[in-house]
Amino acid sequence: MAGSYEDRDGKIWMDGKLVEWRDANVHFLTHALHYASAVFEGERCYNGKIFKGREHSQRLIDSARMLDMELPWTVDQIEEAKYATLAANGFKDAYIRVLAWRGAGEEMGVAALGNPVRMAIAVWEWGAYYGDAKWQGAKLDIAKWKRPSPETIPTAAKASGLYMICTMSKHAAMEKGCSDALFYDYRGYVAEATGANIFFVKDGEIHTPDPDCILNGITRQTVIKMAEDMGYKVHVRRILPEELPTFDECWLTGTAAEVTPVGQIGEHSYTVGPVTRAIAEAYEALVRA
Repeated sequence: MAGSYEDRDGKIWMDGKLVEWRDANVHFLTHALHYASAVFEGERCYNGKIFKGREHSQRLIDSARMLDMELPWTVDQIEEAKYATLAANGFKDAYIRVLAWRGAGEEMGVAALGNPVRMAIAVWEWGAYYGDAKWQGAKLDIAKWKRPSPETIPTAAKASGLYMICTMSKHAAMEKGCSDALFYDYRGYVAEATGANIFFVKDGEIHTPDPDCILNGITRQTVIKMAEDMGYKVHVRRILPEELPTFDECWLTGTAAEVTPVGQIGEHSYTVGPVTRAIAEAYEALVRA
């Protein structure tokens, strides 16, 4: 499936029913379009099974609550809707995008408690998020923007508004020939990439930023547990930019990214080494088990 995402064949689940892909539209005065009052999940289905699907559905509900939205669907209902959408499109291996948002209603100012909360699910085939970097090592720019303080916005939510600077930073990175950008946080610590968490290796031990102001990714949590079960020491801590040249290996994690090695961040280079390869192979085996 290729071409514009608005002009494709298939079915999209919207508010309890499957509709034709091209008919999955919303009104211009949808609150989320104006104020980013939306939360979402990205998931992958492998061999007919959604990896960590229930965890993603629960996070969607939790993220919505952080934005003062109560979803009128349970985890079980969201799971049923996701599998129904996969079946309607004939996919066993696919990417899944679930979006919940404040729709058009009685309110069009900042407040929108009277507007309906809506949800839609789309699925499509999507290969490696970073293309050839999946095997060769991604090249990262360093973003000029910082991940915000949790005192300014609910950073634990997977909320659409948090991704505005991600889009801007990725555009800037691509103009420099990079695959993505690395953010520092509001205090200056290493944070994450635009849509993925980050890990480093030094002397055979793994280091990853404390997720105290970034999304604690489900793939991130999976990889930490997997690495510990494999016998690796994992340090979850604050990482200073000055430490970047001291690491031997680096990789990104995320539902779309899966486990993608990093070959360069700014002027710092890394090898796609044995720890990265072992983690990537173990993750691939896990999601397809």
